[in-house]
Amino acid sequence: MVSFATPLQLGPLLLKNRVIMSSLTRDRNRVPGPLQVEYYTQRAGAGLILTEGTLIEPLGAEWSNAPGIYSDEQVAGWKKVVDSVHNHNGRIFLQLWHIGRVAHPLLQDGRPNVAPSAIAAKGGKFRQLEGTPGYVTPVAIENPEHYVALYKRAAERAKEAGFDGVELHAANGYLPHQFIDNTSNQRTDQWGGSAENRCRFPLRIIDEIASVYGNDRVGIKLSPGGGYNDMGMTEKNTVETYGYLIKELNARRIAYIQIARYWALGDPVKRGTPVDIFQWRGLIDSSHTKFFVNTEYNSEDGTKALQDGSADAVVFGRFYISNPDLAERLINNQELNTNFNVKGFYGGNAEGYTDYPTYEQQHKAQ
Repeated sequence: MVSFATPLQLGPLLLKNRVIMSSLTRDRNRVPGPLQVEYYTQRAGAGLILTEGTLIEPLGAEWSNAPGIYSDEQVAGWKKVVDSVHNHNGRIFLQLWHIGRVAHPLLQDGRPNVAPSAIAAKGGKFRQLEGTPGYVTPVAIENPEHYVALYKRAAERAKEAGFDGVELHAANGYLPHQFIDNTSNQRTDQWGGSAENRCRFPLRIIDEIASVYGNDRVGIKLSPGGGYNDMGMTEKNTVETYGYLIKELNARRIAYIQIARYWALGDPVKRGTPVDIFQWRGLIDSSHTKFFVNTEYNSEDGTKALQDGSADAVVFGRFYISNPDLAERLINNQELNTNFNVKGFYGGNAEGYTDYPTYEQQHKAQ
């Protein structure tokens, strides 16, 4: 019977278990340094680490210290992280991130924030700016291929740093998601309108980053239910759009498709559409493309999803903040540490970042 401990063949890589570390923005360092080396190395027990969202160009995000992959210095910083994870028998993919319309021009030297269409997202809180303004109206992108090329260059840099693969962040209301969703994309050219046209942008990126890494070292993250960052279509449009997109991704035989469940806490204004992510399970052929599930999973839910074959691996976020040895705890059925230092989630130094104990350390101390 499949369990967390069962190895998983992911393209050419054999993952030692089916516990995946989710991408988690921690807002610590634009250029990864010794603290990031320690943080990721502590979590190298995961079958696969997905790095925090990593910007493909300088952008005015709500998180001023989110890392990037657009400079030589950043590549060198990430290389140290990757080398250390590899030395501890770990695997690590870089998550490629462009935030599009949810950037603020005042935090990117006055350059406008961009999107498929000039439609602002509701919400946002830029704490770095006086009066903590929210999101502003973006400028419509003239030539999406310019951004496709940026993603390809970022994948090339990730390869230079030695990453095992890359994941396209096409969820949570960031740039690829803004193209997919018909509420943020109202273009009338080949990049908007039909599901096929709206999915053109993420699929073009997948094709270009796969030309760098090979299809079987590329993954994607999707959040069909929307909600976060003012995203969400009708249920009919969601089912049609993601049905088309997932079929196309599966045909490309990419390493995996990660789908996040609708998360009510991330959608305070109830903007999204709660949809059953397992309706698309039958479109994904696990002989070549694995299905990863994410959002609000615990040991029990994750075990069930693996045992009944509804998922090939389970992605954990917040539990990986407070349990550096989460994979070992899940495999050994040990109690999880739920004592979160919430103040340390975003920004700061080691506190609430690299100072969480392993199960062994926790129980030695008691």
